[in-house]
Amino acid sequence: MFNKILIANRGEIAVRAIRACRELGIRTVAIYEPEDADSLHVGMADEAVELKHPEPPEGVIVTRQSAYLWHYGIIAAGNSMGAEAIYPGYGYLSENPFFAEACERSSLVWIGPRSDILMYLSDKATARQLAVQTGLPVVPGSNGPVGNHEAIGIANEIGYPVMVKAARGGGGRGIRVARNEVDLLRALSQARNEAQSAFGSDQVYVEKQIPSPRHIEVQVLGDSYGHVIHLGERECSIQTPRHQKVIEESPANISPRLRRQICQAAVKLAEAIGYTNAGTVEFLVDGNGRFYFLEINTRIQVEHPVTEAVTGFDLVEAQIRIAAGEEFGSSWPGIIESHGHAIGDRFILGA
Repeated sequence: MFNKILIANRGEIAVRAIRACRELGIRTVAIYEPEDADSLHVGMADEAVELKHPEPPEGVIVTRQSAYLWHYGIIAAGNSMGAEAIYPGYGYLSENPFFAEACERSSLVWIGPRSDILMYLSDKATARQLAVQTGLPVVPGSNGPVGNHEAIGIANEIGYPVMVKAARGGGGRGIRVARNEVDLLRALSQARNEAQSAFGSDQVYVEKQIPSPRHIEVQVLGDSYGHVIHLGERECSIQTPRHQKVIEESPANISPRLRRQICQAAVKLAEAIGYTNAGTVEFLVDGNGRFYFLEINTRIQVEHPVTEAVTGFDLVEAQIRIAAGEEFGSSWPGIIESHGHAIGDRFILGA
């Protein structure tokens, strides 16, 4: 087990990670920008280090970037403080394959999915192709990124309305609905612009819009020895018009048969790619009870506490134990049962 971990985040998830480290007897290092010096996570950690903003080359004018996004500054801080691993939480750098790879190449252990898995699954169109190859049902649509002409052809084939989605999207951004060809051309342009601004890639793909779908996601964990387990499902169907989750609950109000099918599908997909650490496989369920693969989130999610509440299983602690090389065994039950019911809600400013 690790002796010291650097928490590469701030706010609630940093506090959450520090608590898990305390339970495991691990010392923690917090990082902060000057304006966060008095934050709770800084006071709770055993040690803290201020992140300095990288200086641009002489004569080069750049937009000021958050120091929390500075790969090399964070890794340097970890090394200077004697940390053995980096915990990214969610947001910021948690799904960044280049940061994960930089950690893997340094003396610091990355607490999350391997960088090659992050790279492969960072493209939702690629993840969709993996689901097809694995035999999971997917929403009718394109098999990868599309141009305008191809998008129109696919939309005519599967029928309107359709959804245009950013291939490297997340958080409800880079998504537009089109109900006819005029809408589609506008949606393609808008989604590409938003995707380029938010994710650095303007690639988009097209899917049939499922009317009034339910959003069901399955929490999975994979160790480094090819074993994958699930911790049941969460329902996140109540969302803002911009597809941001508002209410999450576990377990979902679905039949035992559907629950079994969805959870088995999630494990099957994670096993197919050799998934490591924590992840969430997301599905849409239509009015007839048919489910379709949506995407894989390659990190711990904001809504993870509702799963912890009904299973009694500490997911952040599990992430750390997996990264430390523990194998699922007697202390890792193959089936984790849920008891009771948990609901979480978010306040989304400007939603």
